[in-house]
Amino acid sequence: MSDAAQPAAAEVRAAVEALKTALDRHLDAIEERDGSEAAGPEEDAAVYAAFNELAAAGEVYDALLYDAHDEVTPFEIPGADSLPPYMGPDDPSAVSVLVRRDYTVAEPLRLLAQARRISELDPDSVDAEEEDGEDAGSSVHAALGVLFGEFEPDEISTRHKEFGLEEGDSTLWVLAADEPAEAGEWLSAPFDAADPERVICRFDVSSVFDEDELYDSRDRRH
Repeated sequence: MSDAAQPAAAEVRAAVEALKTALDRHLDAIEERDGSEAAGPEEDAAVYAAFNELAAAGEVYDALLYDAHDEVTPFEIPGADSLPPYMGPDDPSAVSVLVRRDYTVAEPLRLLAQARRISELDPDSVDAEEEDGEDAGSSVHAALGVLFGEFEPDEISTRHKEFGLEEGDSTLWVLAADEPAEAGEWLSAPFDAADPERVICRFDVSSVFDEDELYDSRDRRH
């Protein structure tokens, strides 16, 4: 090995030792939290900090390994910037739950038929003024308005195939609040107050993960 290659090799060796240390600290933090009878925000914060340290060490080692040897690690540690450290109150008096679910209209005819059936059973489910008298089964736009106006989002999620829909990605955020919001306070801009630093937990479901696998960005990461 040439003298020119020695510094790079030493950097890679130092990076892998730092990664080993970060792995030990991450496991130690998890064991201390899980072994505590009164684990709370401080223990969770220690695990989160150790995770960030592990992610940073993994990125450094992977980059140096590639630069020095044109090789990569067989695993990927996600970046630590997906969510910042929790900065909300230790004892929140209120929470906000933000949900997003994406769907594809996989079977438009099925959707139209279901909307027509709903409107026949419950004529009040169609806002005649909003739809300009349009039949509920005459367009996807009108049918979606009937469907989401008649059923709760959780029921649509459970019965989406019945309505001709195909599930896409979904996410649920639970955010801490200092006090309950005033009635009507955020209705004009419901998602503007989604401060990542107040996320208590977050659950993502996506086809990029293993089938039916739940992703908790606060406690478990891929």
